[in-house]
Amino acid sequence: MSTPLPPLREVIARHGLSASKALGQNFLFDEQLLDRIAAIPGDLAGRDVLEVGPGPGGLTRALLRAGARVTAIEMDRRCLPALAELEQAFPARLTVIEGDATRIDQGALFAGPYAVVANLPYNVGTLLFTRWLGGEDWPPRWSSLTLMFQEEVARRIVAAPGTSAYGRLAVLAQWRARARLALKVHRSAFTPPPKVMSAIVHVEPGAVPEGVSARVLARVTEAAFGQRRKMLRQSLKGLTGGVEALEAIGIDPQRRAETLSVDEFVALARALSQA
Repeated sequence: MSTPLPPLREVIARHGLSASKALGQNFLFDEQLLDRIAAIPGDLAGRDVLEVGPGPGGLTRALLRAGARVTAIEMDRRCLPALAELEQAFPARLTVIEGDATRIDQGALFAGPYAVVANLPYNVGTLLFTRWLGGEDWPPRWSSLTLMFQEEVARRIVAAPGTSAYGRLAVLAQWRARARLALKVHRSAFTPPPKVMSAIVHVEPGAVPEGVSARVLARVTEAAFGQRRKMLRQSLKGLTGGVEALEAIGIDPQRRAETLSVDEFVALARALSQA
């Protein structure tokens, strides 16, 4: 049975912690909200969870309360004493690793599948997200991603073709996974309040379309959306065989990237992968 925990604000005050702008930190104190976030991936009892950037441990507490075994990666050593108290309160249920999550082989930390649940530091959120979605091996080791982003970024991940938010992130998130906007979080929920609203995206792996290389799809989307105001015949000029592949699968080269569906990007990547 876990030890009753002092209020998070008290822990932060006792350790003299403040959110670091340089590390993209914003602390969440609302325990009910944190419990709602921890519930998004489903029943976590006995499951392995990776948390990136736990800070003083607000979301970590909620995950532990939900019964998860948590491995947390934190690079801000100021937060380590507060997290150490949680390790003591939940014996054998929390492992804290000091380090930069962008430089750690996260899959090597787990013997089996694991869920990722994180209030990601704003400055590395997109980088980590595209890494989790990348690679030729699929399904991935992670069973789901439940991630806090700035609302603008979250909307780009779940966007539909033809909308202003639709772009590379949407295609990468949707071509072999299911992404949904799970929860909006008001800026006033954070300390200090960020300038923008936040939202939580939940992603689960789906089936892989046959004959498509993830690396080729990444190159296609990078070229197409790198010059999104140009017609595809211009933006794909630098991609060997790009314009020919468009014509081979019947896509008008005068269209712009944001008008193509995810399926059309997959068809284009398949044609280039086979070429």
